[in-house]
Amino acid sequence: MSIEQQLKSDGVVVAKIDDLLNWARLSSMWPISFGIACCAIEMMGAMAATYDLDRLGVFPRPSPRQSDVMIVAGTVTFKMADRIRRLYEQMPEPRYVISMGSCADCGGPYWQHGYHVVKGVDKIIPVDVYVQGCPPRPEALIGAFLELQKVIEKEHIFHQKYFEEEVEERTK
Repeated sequence: MSIEQQLKSDGVVVAKIDDLLNWARLSSMWPISFGIACCAIEMMGAMAATYDLDRLGVFPRPSPRQSDVMIVAGTVTFKMADRIRRLYEQMPEPRYVISMGSCADCGGPYWQHGYHVVKGVDKIIPVDVYVQGCPPRPEALIGAFLELQKVIEKEHIFHQKYFEEEVEERTK
């Protein structure tokens, strides 16, 4: 039975709480941007009027405490690694990371001879979606948000927490 049919017949739609929460989270992703180099220009272009990420519910936030997505765009140096980790840890759960561009993905053109460059942001924090390119186009970042929406849609928040609590009870 479709949602429209349920509403017409009963006036009530029955759904799992996980589905409702996932729908709300994937419809309003609030990224904190960590634009370090050239990729940041393309990221800003994706947020501007031409591409308008707002239509997907993507609304950039200035604080990690208000964000659920981190976009790391550009070359990550060892000096910046600590700051990236600290910002990531300040974000509330569940949190996601998009690695944007070759430099953030694997060190870019500096990977071989750059002793100061981290060979991928995934060495510091877990990454959910990688955006390839040097620098990637705004369309690629939009595609990353669409992929992230697919990841969020499949999550089970309450089931997972209940399962973890049950395991803890049994191991005591």
